Amino acid sequence: MAKQNVVVTIQTSYVILSNGIVKLTISKPGGALTGIQYGGLDNLLDIKTTESQRGYWDINWNLPGGQDRYTLLQGTEFSIVQANKDIAEVSFRSSWDSSSRGTVLPLSVDKRFILRSGISGFYSYAIYERTANCPALVLSQTRLAFKLRREKFHYMAITDEKQRIMPMPEDILPPRCQELALPESVLLTNPTNPDLKGQVEDKYQYSMDNKDGGLHGWISSGPFVGFWIIFPSNEFRNGGPTKQNLTVHTGPTVLAMFHGVHYLGEDCAASFTEGEAWRKVLGPIFVYLNSTSSVSNAHDLWIDAKKQRLSEMTQWPYNFVSSPFFLSEKERGSLSGRLFVADSYVSKNLIPAKNAHIGLAPTTSAGAWQIESKGYQFWVQTDSNGDFVINNVVPGVYAVHGFVPGFVGDYLDKTLVTIHQGIETQLGNLSYNPPRDGPTLWEIGYPDRTAIGYYVPDAHPLYINKLFVNSPEKYRQYGLWDRYTDIHPKSDQVFMIGVDDPKKDWFFMHVTRRTTNRGYSPTTWNIKFNIDEVTSGIYNLRLAIAASNHAWFQVRVNNPNGAPVCDVFDMGSDNAIGRHGIHGLYQLLSVSFNSSLLVKGENIIFLTQARGGNEFLGLFYDYIRLEGPAAASEP
Repeated sequence: MAKQNVVVTIQTSYVILSNGIVKLTISKPGGALTGIQYGGLDNLLDIKTTESQRGYWDINWNLPGGQDRYTLLQGTEFSIVQANKDIAEVSFRSSWDSSSRGTVLPLSVDKRFILRSGISGFYSYAIYERTANCPALVLSQTRLAFKLRREKFHYMAITDEKQRIMPMPEDILPPRCQELALPESVLLTNPTNPDLKGQVEDKYQYSMDNKDGGLHGWISSGPFVGFWIIFPSNEFRNGGPTKQNLTVHTGPTVLAMFHGVHYLGEDCAASFTEGEAWRKVLGPIFVYLNSTSSVSNAHDLWIDAKKQRLSEMTQWPYNFVSSPFFLSEKERGSLSGRLFVADSYVSKNLIPAKNAHIGLAPTTSAGAWQIESKGYQFWVQTDSNGDFVINNVVPGVYAVHGFVPGFVGDYLDKTLVTIHQGIETQLGNLSYNPPRDGPTLWEIGYPDRTAIGYYVPDAHPLYINKLFVNSPEKYRQYGLWDRYTDIHPKSDQVFMIGVDDPKKDWFFMHVTRRTTNRGYSPTTWNIKFNIDEVTSGIYNLRLAIAASNHAWFQVRVNNPNGAPVCDVFDMGSDNAIGRHGIHGLYQLLSVSFNSSLLVKGENIIFLTQARGGNEFLGLFYDYIRLEGPAAASEP
């Protein structure tokens, strides 16, 4: 089909963009997508939903110390940014007015939509801005959401393995379901599709790490149309590569999450002080539309969408965005180097940091990139030699961060780097010295910032999502916190070093114990190990924590009632337990204790989660290592 010109039609309450393939109808001046015509469907969006909530930007925020607020981002000023036969870009802007201080969102928002000739889809981005007279603000979440035709879109896909027919929206409401302990979780008792009866439905089961996602969507039936969200870059999303975000959920709803606090807690909310100026471009993301006339080719829509995502990534940063705040490739710079690990207890030589994640972020504290939400982040993985190149970096001053599989802790280069337009900054060789004070006496797990290497039980037969049966992501099943009590009904977990296998004998999350009255009590795990000869000096216990949710964590050595050598109250708020994660906010605890606490022969380290009350309190271990005292001749 020959490319048709892009046409912009202005009506009293709407603006219509069309390129002969796609037609967008957008409310004016509000900027809500009310209609998407494509592939033989007059509207892909849910016509049973109010127009302002079909395709929309929204935000969760509060004033410091105030209650949480939700705002549907509505424009008050409409303008055409650019319009010709090849492209149309339209703006829907709302400007903060100081006269409304304390009553409305202290943020100016410019929402944009772009339609290009010959392109089967459209782009959207937004410019968020604060001026020096804005009051304080806490920005918790912002996103672009689409609610699709409920009678058409039933099949979702987020990876090659995670694809399924989804429930109808009425299925997750009583009386067709039973509400479970987690507010977002329901048991489908009488769904419209009987094949789904007895399964659990929960939007958090479809979460993805930023580094692993970037494409998700739905396929309709009759006609067969794919509706896909594509992230060509993650630079504008908060929380770095390991941040987990929602993707799709029953509705049918598809999300483009830009900022959020899920799986990290409120620490990663963007907090602005009184008078703090700020600007950030969120996006653009691409909404890709494809179709086929044959049901036998419906799965090919997913395959085609994967190819399109790769194409969008090669085009980043886009050269057709007109905002001066979105920088083109020639306005950006790059960074290169090579990362090594220096751990003399592993190797006397420097170790190339293979498959390490290394990135640039504004924050200057080790590991704080996890909760960085104001600025941009740029991340890549090193090759087998530890070499890396980070391209298309927005000029500015950054810290170099990283983490390396197989080693604990967070890398942070002490020297800040300045990225300049059109210049590759060459760092040369970098060296990461992971935390260590002595030789390894024993270890549990593998340090990869998750609890994936431990024992994950099968779900209770009453609470299954068939998508995760025999899946490497079986931890996504509902209610696994209660399986701990099922497996250890009378006493807590005891793990014997050198005998037990972490993949079979170490429960993947340290949770509370279910009691007979449906209460939940604290738990203490035992690690038993033998020492042939106690060396005088200081021993160190490294505990890499993959996630924690309001845990009261204590460590004791050989005396379960003695004074703890580590005592951390109310640790973490990432709720990875309730939201079916395998990691959250990573932390490293280093616990030192004197050799006088150890004895020749059998010793026990007691790990206590001392807080009871509900099933969502606890923590995930990534890796545990006991180090002996360093010999005088050792570094």
